[in-house]
Amino acid sequence: MTLDNIFQKVKTASRRLSRMSDEKRAEVLLKLADAIDSSHAELLSANDKDLRRMDRDNPLYDRLQLTPERLSSIACDVRHVAALPSPVGEIIEERNLESGLHLRRVRVPFGVIGVIYEARPNVTFDVFSLCFRSGNACILKGGRDAEDSNKAIVDLIHGVLAECGVDTDIVALLPSTHEATAALLNAVGYVDVCIPRGGRRLIDFVRDNARVPVIETGAGVVSAYFDKSADLEMGRNIISNAKTRRVSVCNALDTLLIHRDRLNDLPSLCSKLADKNVEIHADIESKAALEGLYPESLLVEADSETYATEWMDYKMGIKTVGSLDEAIEHISQYGSGHSECIITAEMDAAERFQAEVDAACVYVNAPTSFTDGAQFGLGAEIGISTQKLGPRGPMGLREITTYRYFIDGHGEMRP
Repeated sequence: MTLDNIFQKVKTASRRLSRMSDEKRAEVLLKLADAIDSSHAELLSANDKDLRRMDRDNPLYDRLQLTPERLSSIACDVRHVAALPSPVGEIIEERNLESGLHLRRVRVPFGVIGVIYEARPNVTFDVFSLCFRSGNACILKGGRDAEDSNKAIVDLIHGVLAECGVDTDIVALLPSTHEATAALLNAVGYVDVCIPRGGRRLIDFVRDNARVPVIETGAGVVSAYFDKSADLEMGRNIISNAKTRRVSVCNALDTLLIHRDRLNDLPSLCSKLADKNVEIHADIESKAALEGLYPESLLVEADSETYATEWMDYKMGIKTVGSLDEAIEHISQYGSGHSECIITAEMDAAERFQAEVDAACVYVNAPTSFTDGAQFGLGAEIGISTQKLGPRGPMGLREITTYRYFIDGHGEMRP
């Protein structure tokens, strides 16, 4: 089957999906969650084939890996999505016009959503569950690294759909080839929006080459600013959680900005990072504050690339700043619009930081690791949008819908 044939089948199936009842969509997702719970062996076996092809030291290894615990968590997320109220059919606005017409603005699915992603098989479940619950068909283009995992997952989804009497063409997995990527980005008339989930290189490529609309997501150069008034113990815990909870995810901390007045506290602030063998790339001032008090083998001098790097590894930059202004300016220069954090005891500083830092998620005294659809009560996420036009931040059900105007009349004529 050609790629154009696949696109046509998904487009046709999307129209049928729009007629499916909300109750039916929830029922199918609950059956899928049960199927995930009963299919651990098959899914882990497929995932093991992918893992054996990847170096364990590759930062993407953790993203690629499925475990029984992660599969159980994915099943819980699918059940959560099934339990959430669907936004489809929601009346956003309703009023009678002077002409006598009755106007409604109603939330509807996009139609067909294409998603390009790298070594993250959990994304296959996330995307399908959110698209299906919101009435969207989806075309998936996973990376070669997760080829066996993604095929096993989509086979499982197709099996559940067939069992429930639902057209399996509402979800398609494309080959993990460059040709398939190019075709998806040029599928005008078939794909309503394309969402890349991955690193900066992937996102830039999609934005620069797509002829279909694109929502940018994912890439995160994330900073935390430790202000002069910040609580040391709170800061130590926030920085450790943001950096080391999972280093391979896009909300992980990349740069610590520290006020010059608190450099004496830097060794204590970084103590939990030393326990996790985090390699620190520090500027001259912060390196001097850490020397002899942080493992020498893990202390490196920062260079011109340090603060623009999304590490996805046990590595982090540190930059000394003299003021809140300087911290905000640094984030303006190096941030990617994803997630930023301030640790402070001063409400004025917190309010200024949230008002002036231009990111989708701006935290006060909390780690950036919370930037996640499930943590935000969205069930899961189809991505974290870093752009300003359209949805921003974690994208759940509501963020992957659009709207139509429905206008009812009784023979009114425009003068």
